[in-house]
Amino acid sequence: MKIRNALCVVAAMCLFAQTGLQAQSTNTDSSSENADSSMNSKLQQLQLSVQAKFQDGKHTEADYTDELKTLDTLIAAKKDAKTDEAVQLTYMKAMLYLEVLEDYSKGADIMRQIVTNYPNTQYSDSATKIIAKIPLMIEAKKKEAEAKKIQAGLVAGAPFPDFAAADLDGKPLSVASRKGKVVLLDFWATWCPPCRAELPNVIAVYQKHHSEGFEIIGVSLDSERDTLDTFLKKQDGMTWPQYYDGQGWTNNLAVKYGVESIPFTVLVGADGKIIDKDLRGDDLENAVAKALTAK
Repeated sequence: MKIRNALCVVAAMCLFAQTGLQAQSTNTDSSSENADSSMNSKLQQLQLSVQAKFQDGKHTEADYTDELKTLDTLIAAKKDAKTDEAVQLTYMKAMLYLEVLEDYSKGADIMRQIVTNYPNTQYSDSATKIIAKIPLMIEAKKKEAEAKKIQAGLVAGAPFPDFAAADLDGKPLSVASRKGKVVLLDFWATWCPPCRAELPNVIAVYQKHHSEGFEIIGVSLDSERDTLDTFLKKQDGMTWPQYYDGQGWTNNLAVKYGVESIPFTVLVGADGKIIDKDLRGDDLENAVAKALTAK
C-alpha cells in the first residue's frame, strides 16, 4: 500500500543540511571550505549508512549507534561556531528517532530542545508542529501494529474478524449480517488498473453464483465520492454494497486489515471462517463454487 517514508525523510534532511552548509561556506577561507566539504562528506556517508541499515530491517537504537555518535560529534563541533548548522543537525537527529527508530519519546525530547535552544527559527516552528502531531503518530503506530496482527491472522480456517460499518446508502454492513452466505470482501479502487482488469471476472462470478448464496462487499479506497458513484453507475452487474469513507489508503477498513496493495480479497465461508485470500481469475470461481457446494 505504502512505503514508509523514513528513507525519504533522512535523505531530505541530509540534503537540506548539506545545502545549508554549502550556502554558508560562501565567502569563507579555504580552511573553512575544507571543513564544510568534510561535513558534507560525513553527511552523505551517514545517509547511505542509514538507508542500508533500514533496508536490512534494522530499527533499534543499538543498530544506529555509530550514526548517532556521528551526529552528536558534528553537532558538538558546530554548536558554538554556527548555530544554524547545529540546529539543522539536531533536527536531523530528532527525525532519525521519529521516522527510522520510531522512538517518539526521545524524538519529542530532542524537538523540545530545539524549541528551547533555537527559538524564533524555522526549525523551532517546525519542531513545535511536529511535537503537536506526535500523539497522532503514536496512535497510528498502535493501529499499524493491530493491523499487522489481524493481517497475520487472515489464514484459511480462522474465524473472520468482522467489522461493523455502513454502505453508500447508510445501511448496516458486515460479514456477519450475511450469515449462511459465502462472502467476498473486496478491497479495490477506481484508479487501480489491476482492480479494473479483474473486475469483469468478479462480476461474472457474482452473477453466476449470487442466486446460490454468494455475496460481495466492496471496500473502495477512492478519495472522491463522485468519482466512485460515476464509476459504479457505468458498471453493469456491479450491484453489491460498497464501503467508502473517502480516506484513500487510510480507509478505516483497509487500515484495520493491514491492506498494503489492491486488489486484495478475503473469501469467507458460510460458517464465518476464512476460506482463502487474494483469489483472482479461475481461482476465485473455483473457490466460490467449492464453498457453495460445501455450504
